[in-house]
Amino acid sequence: MGSTRAGRVCPQVAAWVAQVGREHTTLEYEIVDLADWSLPADDEPAIPALGPYAQAHTRAWSEKIQRADALVFVAPQFNWGYPAALKNAIDHLYSEWRDKPLAIVTYGGHGGTRCAKQLRQVAASLHMRIVSAAPALALSDAVIREGAALEPARDFQAQQPSLRRALLQLQMLVEGRERGPARLWRRLKTTFFALR
Repeated sequence: MGSTRAGRVCPQVAAWVAQVGREHTTLEYEIVDLADWSLPADDEPAIPALGPYAQAHTRAWSEKIQRADALVFVAPQFNWGYPAALKNAIDHLYSEWRDKPLAIVTYGGHGGTRCAKQLRQVAASLHMRIVSAAPALALSDAVIREGAALEPARDFQAQQPSLRRALLQLQMLVEGRERGPARLWRRLKTTFFALR
C-alpha cells in the first residue's frame, strides 16, 4: 500500500485488488502496508546501489522485497504524482527491484494516470518487468471531499476488467509465460521510459 496518509482509502483499495487477484489468478497475495514500516528518509550512509545496508530496518525491507515473486504497487495520485512514502520505500533499495514483475494500480479523482506514468518511469529505470495493463481507479467526488464510504467492488466495477488483465499479465510474468508480442511491447515501453 503506497499511502500512509491519515484517513486513507488505500487499505480498502488494496484489499479489493488482492481479492480480485485471488479470484482470477493462482498467485498468493500479501498486503504490505508502508505505515507498518519505519523507513526514515536518507538514513543510509551509502547509496543503495552500492550497499551493504547499515540500518536494520533497511535490511528487513530488503529481505521483504527479495522474498516476493512479484509486486503490485497500489497508490493514490497526490497532486498529480505518487506519495512520498512510496518513493522513499523504493529509494531505500536498488538491486532488489531488478527483474521483479510489477503491476501498477492507481486511484484518485482522475484515476491516477500521472501517478502511474511516474511510477512506470522509475520502475523501468530500476529494470523491473512491468505489465502493460495499468488500472486507473477513479474515486468519486463524494469519497474524496465528503468522506463517503468507498465500496471498491461497486465503485470500481467498470475498471475491474483492466485490473484482472493486469493481474493475469503479472501471473504470466511470474510463471515465465509472457507471450512474444506482449514481451516485445513491454521491452519497447521499458526502453522508452528509461530513455526519457
